[in-house]
Amino acid sequence: MAERAEEEKAPSSPENLTCPLCLDIFDEATILTSCGHTFCRKCLKNYDLSHQDLDHMICPLCRNTTKLSAKRVDDFLTNVTVNGLVDDYHAKCGGMNAVLEMCPRCTACKFHEDAVSFCKTCNLYMCTNCDYSHKQLTSLFEGHEIVSLQDIINGKVNIGHLSEKCCIHKQENKDMFCEDCKVHVCFKCVIVGHQIHKIKNQVDFEQELRLKVNDLVQRCATKKSELEKNIQNVEVQRHEVYTAVQRLLDDVGQAYSIKAKKLEENHRNLIERINAVKRSFDDDLNVLQSNDLKRIKSIGSSITLVDNDRLGHLETDGLYAHTLLCEELDAMLKEATDHTSAAAFTKKAQEKRFKPADDTRLDLGSISESTTDHTSAAAIAKKAQKKTSKSADDTRLDLGSISESVPKLEVIQGVSLRGWMSGMTPYSDDSVAIGYSNRHGIDIIDSAGKQEQYANIPSNMWSHDLVFQQDRSLCISTGSTEAHVYSPNGFRKSTIHVKNSGYIIGINRSQSDEILISNTSKQVYIYDPTGSTLKHTIPTKHNTTRQVSSTRSGLIVTSSCNINPSVVMVYDREWNAGKSLQAPDDVHLYAAVDEQDRVYVASVDRKYDNVVIRLYDLDGLNLKERVEFKVLNLKLS
Repeated sequence: MAERAEEEKAPSSPENLTCPLCLDIFDEATILTSCGHTFCRKCLKNYDLSHQDLDHMICPLCRNTTKLSAKRVDDFLTNVTVNGLVDDYHAKCGGMNAVLEMCPRCTACKFHEDAVSFCKTCNLYMCTNCDYSHKQLTSLFEGHEIVSLQDIINGKVNIGHLSEKCCIHKQENKDMFCEDCKVHVCFKCVIVGHQIHKIKNQVDFEQELRLKVNDLVQRCATKKSELEKNIQNVEVQRHEVYTAVQRLLDDVGQAYSIKAKKLEENHRNLIERINAVKRSFDDDLNVLQSNDLKRIKSIGSSITLVDNDRLGHLETDGLYAHTLLCEELDAMLKEATDHTSAAAFTKKAQEKRFKPADDTRLDLGSISESTTDHTSAAAIAKKAQKKTSKSADDTRLDLGSISESVPKLEVIQGVSLRGWMSGMTPYSDDSVAIGYSNRHGIDIIDSAGKQEQYANIPSNMWSHDLVFQQDRSLCISTGSTEAHVYSPNGFRKSTIHVKNSGYIIGINRSQSDEILISNTSKQVYIYDPTGSTLKHTIPTKHNTTRQVSSTRSGLIVTSSCNINPSVVMVYDREWNAGKSLQAPDDVHLYAAVDEQDRVYVASVDRKYDNVVIRLYDLDGLNLKERVEFKVLNLKLS
């Protein structure tokens, strides 16, 4: 019965009313529906601030996930039972919570009157009566150290940690901490139920925890300062980008002004030429008209001569007569800060160049000439109708274009491998890592052809595909349904278990270090950088996806490689897909995305034993061919 009584009292004890996150008495206790664990609502909101990219919340205690609505934490249910117990605790108890409120109640007697002093020896607050008894009963309390409550409030006296009494061994303080059970216990509890557990003194445990918290606080401050500097750098780079863009606008505006002036001049010249043609026709017609008038006059004279009555009726001779456009906080602190992307944008903006069109492209057109024939008015009219204005091509009105540098591709080294390559990923600026389907281990090969084996994984491990993350961690698949993440020093950090059937074929990472996985189940899986959380699943439309890449904006580029028909497709994270790039039978497509979101597609023609690489630009979810690198002349052996 004593045990049952203790159990009934337990829920109202401070340790059962303490939030696991802030370690204080619950403030608006809120429950996670998936697991039933309870936290302060404000603590959950602060916890959620560092996980805004997730559509669910991972319980800090058991790691179960609770789905989040649009209102996120505000839609979680309040734990009415715990809040009632908290109200009851505030109303009836003094202790640690009362110290924080600076209005403690007596904990030495059952009446819970307002405390006036504190006995450091008994670790109890005392009302006026208990204080008087403590001072008078010298045989019982001789040597006890009593301090005034006012001195505590004013900060003149520090009472230190307030140890709680054990609910089982009531005279013992709970000044031990069991790391296995994660509870505070007294010395007798250690002997009875925690003999083989890892026990720490309460003071040592709190000091160790404080050091850990201080370290996290310091690292947070350092990280925050680093990110603030990075934000400032982004703004500096933004200014540089705007300056470069403004330079382009100025160049285009200046070119437009100059060439618009030339267009106007060209227009005036054409009008003048047309007017000159008109005057020329007028002159020619006037000549014809004058000649005809002369002939009429001559005929009139002849008639006068012929039609003469005095000559009689003589026989007279015959008369001769016209048409022509952020493990949670620690994992976030380990995430590498991106110092380079903003500067890369600036460099890219500064590399943009305006290439003016040739001056001749401003010509509106020309007036065509034909053989001159002045023999008749019809001929002149016909000649005028044949005069046409030949419009220049619409493109010839182009002011110019913003040049986009086309990358140059060339074969710099041919390397013999020690097995069948099944995976390749960048290792450094001038080297790649190669995984094999029939050999253990990974090779690092630089641009000079030098080869060495990567040492920070087990030497007998198969590597079906692999990718290095920003912090140099290695994500690797062995051709099964699992992928492993190894730290740079070779320690296995985590294992990714793909839930659906099918073994893993391809692994890659996004610009934000998400882990991208494709397998034989016709789906692409997107995990967070640690591999612990599945963020997205994207169904694919082709039979098997062997390669997967990501753009800066999060679009997914997939390729089916040697599966007929071989296709390349672009998806967004809402499962929308663009038009597929499909190859003929026996031509296999392999795709990759560079840091500027350009897509390179290698077409491997097994019939003619050659490889052609083409560069595509993204047009929404579609691919628009830009250039074919014919100079490579790649041949299959």
